[in-house]
Amino acid sequence: MTSNSSNLPTATDDFLKGIWRENPVLVQVLGTCPTLAVTNTVRNALAMGLATLFVLIASNAAIAALRKFIPSQVRMASYILVIATFVTIVDYAIQAISLDVHKALGAFIALIVVNCIILGRAEAFASKNTVGRSIIDGVGMGLGFCLALLLLGIVREILGSGSLLGVELFGPTYQDWVIMVLPSGGFFTFGAWLLVFNWWKKRRAGRSAQTTALAGGAQ
Repeated sequence: MTSNSSNLPTATDDFLKGIWRENPVLVQVLGTCPTLAVTNTVRNALAMGLATLFVLIASNAAIAALRKFIPSQVRMASYILVIATFVTIVDYAIQAISLDVHKALGAFIALIVVNCIILGRAEAFASKNTVGRSIIDGVGMGLGFCLALLLLGIVREILGSGSLLGVELFGPTYQDWVIMVLPSGGFFTFGAWLLVFNWWKKRRAGRSAQTTALAGGAQ
């Protein structure tokens, strides 16, 4: 019983850090190329996020399982080979599900192979931890990546097209903000979300420090 309860905080931390504290996009500012390129609509953002989530979980699990058998001299090449296998599966799956989405994502599906988020988790976490913890880490980081893409995709589609998931929101009189579906709109939206995210973190840290100070004064 004691062992299970002591493992719970560790597993929870592995999961939550990717979503919030170490979010790969909004904190570590990784994977910005697909983040800016495919978030002009929510559908594209969700498709890329789910594809990356699958590859993260599968590659983390495989690399953690094989970590004792992969020679250190060829570890990066081995990681890329493992990741490329799952990216190929995702590529064919998206192509089978929706040709339109596959066409919209284009080369960015294949570029998941060299996504620094996936390679980084393989090197920094999966190669040093168990399969279970690596899967949890992959789920957390993948969901954090999905969250960041969706935040950008929602703003850009609503402002740039006046719709959400293809559903018109403002009627025919709405004047689209064309810049929001262009690369410059991606940079602007990304910067705005980084500003909001950092402001919220500083505000939360300030409240935490204030609470600690009050607790110390009470003692």
